[in-house]
Amino acid sequence: MIVEDHALVREGTAQLLDAAPDLHVVGECGTAEEGAELVERLAPDVALVDVNLPGMSGLALARDLARRQPGTRVLVVSAYDDQAYVAEALEAGVGGYLLKTASGRELVEAVRLVAAGVFVLDGAVSSRLGRRRPGAAPGRGDLDGLTPRESEVLALVTEGRSNKQIAAELSLGLRTVESHVSNVLAKLGAASRTEAVAHALRTAPGPRAHTDGERLAP
Repeated sequence: MIVEDHALVREGTAQLLDAAPDLHVVGECGTAEEGAELVERLAPDVALVDVNLPGMSGLALARDLARRQPGTRVLVVSAYDDQAYVAEALEAGVGGYLLKTASGRELVEAVRLVAAGVFVLDGAVSSRLGRRRPGAAPGRGDLDGLTPRESEVLALVTEGRSNKQIAAELSLGLRTVESHVSNVLAKLGAASRTEAVAHALRTAPGPRAHTDGERLAP
């Protein structure tokens, strides 16, 4: 279902999603209050939620749904790419964050992934963490307490790599990568990869141009 206060955007998004053979829009509304009622009644797999809604915000709706309707995963589709703002959305328990600059193909794929339990983070956001190669000098946005290798692993986690993919890219053993990920979570006080990414976004350097969507492996 779609929660978007601009009727033209809402209707266009519904047509786009309904055109996909495996997706069906079961409801639409323009406010978070209406969205909460519709989710309770319709129990959709995914709720597309704009952040800037009249009355209660989309993030407040996301927090409410995470608590009361955990079976519905929220995919935020927003014009805002501010890192602190995205981090707040992640901490609210959303299933993904996509910018409105995404293509129709990216949106359809994001809905499929979020429905399957895969966290989707827009590449324009995830690319800001950057990668710090071992031996590189500390720079703006580095996370205190992480080793160069742990910083690199965190950046790859943010880009959507699974532990197996990280191991292949960095030529490391899978157990070594699992150990690095565990160390990162412990040092950041994060209970999950998503929480670690939210923390990283709050301390990351400024934006770099990038538009491709990225996935965050569960």
